[in-house]
Amino acid sequence: MTNQELKKRKDYFAKVRLANYRASMKLEGIDVSKPTDAQDKAKILAKYRTLSA
Repeated sequence: MTNQELKKRKDYFAKVRLANYRASMKLEGIDVSKPTDAQDKAKILAKYRTLSA
C-alpha cells in the first residue's frame, strides 16, 4: 500500500467517524450544528446528570 492510498484511507475513516459521531449526537437530542466538542460534552453531561437525579 502506498502512502497516498494510506492517506486516502485515513481521510475516509476520519470522515466516517465524524459522521457517526454527529449522528449519535443527533440521536441523543443534542444540536449538532455547533462544532465545538467542549460545548457538546457539557451538554451530554448535563443531560445525564438530570436523568440520574
